[in-house]
Amino acid sequence: MTTTEVAASAATPKLELNASRQFNAWLFELKASLAFTTYRSGKLFLIGVKDDGKLSVFERTFQRCMGLCAAGSSLWMSSLYQLWRFENAVAPGQSHDGYDAVYVPQVGYVTGDLDVHDVAIDALGRVVFVNTLFGCLATTSETHSFTPLWQPPFVSKLAAEDRCHLNGLAMGEDGRPHYVTTIAATDAADGWRERRRDGGVVIDVRTNKIVAAGFSMPHSPRLHKGKLWLHDSGTGYFGSVDSTSGKFVPLAFCRGYLRGLAFIKDFAVVGLSLPRGSKTFSGLALDDNLKAKGVEPLCALQVIDLKSGDIVHWLTIEGIVEELYDVVVIPGVRRAMAIGFKTDEIRRVITVGPPEAVAPPRKANPILVD
Repeated sequence: MTTTEVAASAATPKLELNASRQFNAWLFELKASLAFTTYRSGKLFLIGVKDDGKLSVFERTFQRCMGLCAAGSSLWMSSLYQLWRFENAVAPGQSHDGYDAVYVPQVGYVTGDLDVHDVAIDALGRVVFVNTLFGCLATTSETHSFTPLWQPPFVSKLAAEDRCHLNGLAMGEDGRPHYVTTIAATDAADGWRERRRDGGVVIDVRTNKIVAAGFSMPHSPRLHKGKLWLHDSGTGYFGSVDSTSGKFVPLAFCRGYLRGLAFIKDFAVVGLSLPRGSKTFSGLALDDNLKAKGVEPLCALQVIDLKSGDIVHWLTIEGIVEELYDVVVIPGVRRAMAIGFKTDEIRRVITVGPPEAVAPPRKANPILVD
């Protein structure tokens, strides 16, 4: 097991990350890195492997960062009232101080506090996000906080009331939204909180039909190799939805409140959080399941073998961070860093695009005179 400590300042509690024995080797063999967000402590973490095989941990501070999406050279991330697009400033085959990716905030959209959860990119290259406050799927606007794209059929009005706690988005192989998760099929302000134990549903965006129900606070639906996967977070189980019966098929029990899901080959990477001591997280089956197995909850990333359901690698997180929201795999990048706003680095990182010719002046239309 390898341990990495990150100390922000003398006044801030230390952060300790403990990797299982083969975690670093697994990442190195796949030539990939991970990124995850933790919204209460407001951190974006980038996890990779150094040339000497040791774990690389890089973090930046962004207020209430949540949804993540890695697409090509871009990394999208939602924060308290903005949606950011980062671009990798390192050319392929090059490196900067040992990092083969440096993510620079390039474009930021001011959305207001929409409680944005999952974020994705569609086939047109357009960002699509879960607007949880208004209970809809949305995209950015050049003139407004957001543009609504779709809302559940049982939500009668687009209102800032978090009626059903729409939270998860699964994109189809064609690059269009396919499935979403909500905590409950409710149509009143904050109504989902009364249905936390069994009110969760999966909705097919294309047909407007509920295709699976009875979940306890479902999160992070994702399509992988033709199968719909998600977390039944209120019970602690990760699994899939049977396409015929609509039943949830558990694959693995995880020691925490599940949020965040990414895939690489035959592995799933999931995020675990410590259940908060609030009414929202109390009284769930997760508590009983933890007691029945004689274990305490973890804040961690866990890697699950999709063939066996075994948890084969993990990265536990202790200290200031107690919860995670999203996790993504960044293929082809061994070690990444990001530029934030708290230091002068952002002033000095300048990239130059390919030159473009100046457009010649338009010729005036000739005036015909009889």
